[in-house]
Amino acid sequence: MIPKTVTPAFSMLLALVVLFLNGCAGGTGGFPVDEIFKSVLAAPGTGLDQQTVASGLKEALRVGTERTVASTGRVDGFLANALIRIAVPDQLASMASVLRTVGLGSQVDALEVSMNRAAELAAKEARTVFVDAITGMTLADAFGILNGGETAATDYFRDRTGDTLRARFDPIVAAKMEEVGLYRLYGQLTSAYTALPLTTKPPIDLGDYVTEKSLDGLFTVLGTEETRIREDPAARTTELLRKVFQK
Repeated sequence: MIPKTVTPAFSMLLALVVLFLNGCAGGTGGFPVDEIFKSVLAAPGTGLDQQTVASGLKEALRVGTERTVASTGRVDGFLANALIRIAVPDQLASMASVLRTVGLGSQVDALEVSMNRAAELAAKEARTVFVDAITGMTLADAFGILNGGETAATDYFRDRTGDTLRARFDPIVAAKMEEVGLYRLYGQLTSAYTALPLTTKPPIDLGDYVTEKSLDGLFTVLGTEETRIREDPAARTTELLRKVFQK
């Protein structure tokens, strides 16, 4: 239920919620969007018209997405970020250790670098994937996000659209892995490892692993951006964002 007295903080949260309703402007789930906007925007202390709020939401979506892609989709965007750097998977830990002891440590390091390079290249394609997935969100879902924590929108987005995103992102990651030579390098390392006595090829799909870690990294950065826009005035880098998201 929309409160009778709307605080600036509530207005900011409402803006964040509707940010994730891009494509649902006509209202879904039985909630009349226009009436909700009229109720909130007419309340004391908001001072924002519907056009300003709508423009601000589009701006926030653009800024948040572009920051995420710019941060992750560049050289060292994954590799140099301790929060999202993709490490050699646990299933390959024994293989990596053995290969280092036989003088193949540099190739193991190259494998890790290549996984991160593939994720960085794939991240450049994420903006379109994100925007397409957001359109499936209902207004009822959004009001649940409204009462959530500082990364509620990101958490919802991941929980509800993860499978769709994964299906779309997987071929992108696979193509980038091919581009950076990751499959070839992995094949060379596993061949060297299985040629040693008493060893077998580790049971892992490296493509799936890199896809999952790529998505983990993207959502981690996206959550950080959501928190920044909610809490930090300095993160509102345009006049429109400052107006819509003011506390």
